[in-house]
Amino acid sequence: MAVIVEDEAGRYLMVEEISGGKVVFNQPAGHIEEDEAILDAVRRETLEETGWNIEPIHFLGIYTYKAPANGVTYYRFCYAARAGDRVTEQLDDGIIAAHWLTLDEIRALGDKLRSPLVIQCIEDYRNGRRYPLDVVVDAQTPPSER
Repeated sequence: MAVIVEDEAGRYLMVEEISGGKVVFNQPAGHIEEDEAILDAVRRETLEETGWNIEPIHFLGIYTYKAPANGVTYYRFCYAARAGDRVTEQLDDGIIAAHWLTLDEIRALGDKLRSPLVIQCIEDYRNGRRYPLDVVVDAQTPPSER
């Protein structure tokens, strides 16, 4: 899963991290743990990688990417979220820093972006792609939150 978080100034929450021995930039993103609700993973991964509490507000879509470096196909459930408060500066291992960047600054990163999905998800968000959160049926989500 990955999450687009835009602030009031039009900047996006990005993660600077080490991947494959290189410094890359990505949205807050990660894997869903066993028996974890997807929206809980969105909140947890964002907090662990950026120190920010967020609240998911929309589902953007499911994206696929076959990485040329290893031939693995990745599936990204992308969400949009509203930022809450920054509650910690302690970040996951492998995370260098969290940044708020404009779209132009993100585009200027070029091959430092973890994958082409970084820009594609932001552009889809900017173009108004929005689906209700309940479009993804997750058996781990309590009925009261669906």
